[in-house]
Amino acid sequence: MTATTLPSVSADGGLSRYFREIWAFPMLSREDEQLLALRWREQEDVDAAHRLVTSHLRLVAKIAMSYRGYGLPVADLISEGNIGLMKAVKKFDPDMGNRLSTYAMWWVRAAITEYILKSWSLVKLGTVASQKKLFFSLRGIKRKLKILDNGELDSDQARLLSDAVGLSESEVMNMNRRLAARDMSLNAQVGQEDEDSLEYIDTLTDDGPSPEATLAASQEHDARRSLLQRAISTLPERERLIFAARRLQDEPRTLADLGEELGLSRERIRQLEVRAFEAVERAVKSMSAEMPA
Repeated sequence: MTATTLPSVSADGGLSRYFREIWAFPMLSREDEQLLALRWREQEDVDAAHRLVTSHLRLVAKIAMSYRGYGLPVADLISEGNIGLMKAVKKFDPDMGNRLSTYAMWWVRAAITEYILKSWSLVKLGTVASQKKLFFSLRGIKRKLKILDNGELDSDQARLLSDAVGLSESEVMNMNRRLAARDMSLNAQVGQEDEDSLEYIDTLTDDGPSPEATLAASQEHDARRSLLQRAISTLPERERLIFAARRLQDEPRTLADLGEELGLSRERIRQLEVRAFEAVERAVKSMSAEMPA
C-alpha cells in the first residue's frame, strides 16, 4: 500500500479533477469495513487496505480544506493527510469496535499540523507547546475579540490577546507578524479557473474540532489508547470480552445477548461488566500516575 496507488493531486490546478475522482469511491458499511480491516490485519491483503484508504479520501480532503489559511498549497495538505490516513489504516484495530473514520481523523490532523509547522520553519514551535497552540489559535481568538485580521496589532489589541492566551505581548505580536507575512485569503482561487473549480471545494466544510483543539488532542490520543489497551489486557478473557462488547462498541450488545452466548444470567453479566470497568479504571489511573509529566 503506497501513495502511488491513490489518485494523484497536483498543485497546478488539478484539484477539481481530484475531488471528482475521490467522490467516485463508495463509502463502506460497518460490516464491510470490519471485514476489510480483518483481511488487512490477518492476511496483509493490500487490496483490502486500498479499499479502506480510498473510501476515506474524502474525509482527508475535508480536513485539509480547514487548514487553507496557513499559506500552503491545498494539494500538499491533502498529500500529507493521505499519509496520515495510510498510517491509520495500518494500525487500525477492528476489534475495538470503533469506525475507521473516528480513528483516522486523529492521524490525518496530526500529519497535516506537523507538516504545517515544519513548512513554516518556526524553530521554537518545535519545542514550545504554548507557541504551537498560539500558532493555530491566534486567528480564532482575534475573531472572538473582534480584532480585525489586517496586519500589525496596536498596544491595546496586543494586551487583550496577551491576557486571552496567557503569553507575553511580544510573543503575541511576533506570532501575528509571522502569520500576516504568510497569510492567504480563504476566498482565494484554488486550482484552475474553470467552471467547476469551486463547485467541489465549497462543499468541503469541516464540522470537526478546531485545529488548535486537534493539535492538543492528537498529542494525547496515542498515549491514552495505549493505556486503555494495556489496562484491558489485564482482564480475564471473559471479562475482557464483556467489557469490549458493552463499553467499546458504538452499538453495545445487550446483557441478554451476552448472557445467552456465555451461558450466564443477565445479572451476572452486569456484575462482571461493572467489575471489569472498575478494574480498567484503576489500571489506567495507576499507569497514568507512573507516566512522566
